[in-house]
Amino acid sequence: MKCSIVPAWLILLVTLQYGYALAAEQQAKPNVLFIAVDDMRDWVNCLSGYEGPVHTPNIDRLAKRGMLFTNAHCASPKCAPSRAAIMTGLRPSTTGLYDNGHWWLPNLPDVVTIPIHFRNHGYRVAGAGKIFHHTAGNNPPNQWDDFLPLTFREDPWFRGDKLNYPWSKHVPYPKGFPFSGVQGLGHENDWGSLGVPDNGYDDELTVEYAIRFLSQKQDRPFLLACGFFRPHLPWYVPQRFFHHYALDEIVLPEVPDDDLDDVPAQGLKFAEARRSDLEKIKGAGKWKHAVRAYLASITCADERFGRVLDALDQSPHAKDTIIVFWSDHGWHLGEKDHWHKTTLWEEATRVPLVISAPGHQPGVCGQPVSLLDLYPTLNELAGLPAIETHDGVSLAPLLQNSQTAWNRPAVIEFQRGNTAVRSDRYRYIRYHDGGEELYDHQSDPHEWHNLAASNEHVVIKRELAEWIAKDWAASAPTKSAFRFDPQAFTWTNKKTGKVTHGKQQP
Repeated sequence: MKCSIVPAWLILLVTLQYGYALAAEQQAKPNVLFIAVDDMRDWVNCLSGYEGPVHTPNIDRLAKRGMLFTNAHCASPKCAPSRAAIMTGLRPSTTGLYDNGHWWLPNLPDVVTIPIHFRNHGYRVAGAGKIFHHTAGNNPPNQWDDFLPLTFREDPWFRGDKLNYPWSKHVPYPKGFPFSGVQGLGHENDWGSLGVPDNGYDDELTVEYAIRFLSQKQDRPFLLACGFFRPHLPWYVPQRFFHHYALDEIVLPEVPDDDLDDVPAQGLKFAEARRSDLEKIKGAGKWKHAVRAYLASITCADERFGRVLDALDQSPHAKDTIIVFWSDHGWHLGEKDHWHKTTLWEEATRVPLVISAPGHQPGVCGQPVSLLDLYPTLNELAGLPAIETHDGVSLAPLLQNSQTAWNRPAVIEFQRGNTAVRSDRYRYIRYHDGGEELYDHQSDPHEWHNLAASNEHVVIKRELAEWIAKDWAASAPTKSAFRFDPQAFTWTNKKTGKVTHGKQQP
């Protein structure tokens, strides 16, 4: 039998051709700029959620060049479960990650997150700020090629050691606290200007990181994730952002005296949470001041985002980069007599969402969509393999044509067993104890009249209820179930002894 010897030059030629083809394939893939903001409800100019004027010129200009989704909703109205759902593509009812104390990695060590998936398919993956919920168990370094974590210089007395944040130290209250002038509020609920230069605010580090990254030449496609902490409390921003909003022009939410009369028991329980903060603010005559501070924080986040957008536009990556702008959930400022997020009403679930992608025309889409859909959407736009176990769907058809037939509502879950289903017209809420709410946004955009007991809406309720999860995962063990080592970046399950690693292993 003859041995066939392949010439060395032929092997070299084939290798080079494969390398060139691989490089060309990578070059053809779009980059991704993934922008997250925290607690930003629909109070941006292009969504008209606020009754008065709001200054968000940079979000508005992105909306004009991308697809603005006007009926977008979070997967859960709390930071950790919302962000875990976005970054894993899985609902809370699938994962059991229902609250801020639920770390995704030690509970779901085999889940492939957005950065891991893109990294596995040739992308350089970098990030800064708050993408996952900020505690160590939600953002292990082995997901990223490079990541700049939050340091909480302006708010370390609340965050540091309590949350096992290995790069932040616990320090006393800053001089001048409370800056709002409201006594008795928790340290997180303050607002005002710290009187420090712009670079003394944490989000500035994220802006500077993004600008540096975008100015550099990249040898492969990239995913750059930037998470801005504002407008999350405390509402600390430079004074100039307060100047956009005259106190006597602030429009307070309208709250009917009988608004909660037709709300079932579990809804009342959610509304009551953190109400004492609202009562203290009102009692101090500071409701308008607080709303003004929230608006100032939105405008501050908008300016910071605008600087990153400018850096992209001035970079060599401008024409081949997908831009996604999203907020993890909304926020109540007195509606339903509630102060905070953590409800299943419109104020807590409706969020800004804009996607700008090369080759897609700008537009406005009113179809109900979920932030759970972002992962499969990015996979399709970037040409990456779909993950069949995802609970969301790609929004690419709506990016092609905003009028595409769309028969899916947005499904929002909060804690175990509580769900809101938001269609183009209705919001249906069912609580774990069977309590129900139904609102017709065509005639009742403020959700003041609960129609759940109406015989005329039985069919509507039944149709929307079909989207509620039939089986709910048990609540995942909380972070107290694990012993975290910030140096080794490992979690040891105190009961089983199982160790989960958050760093690349040698």
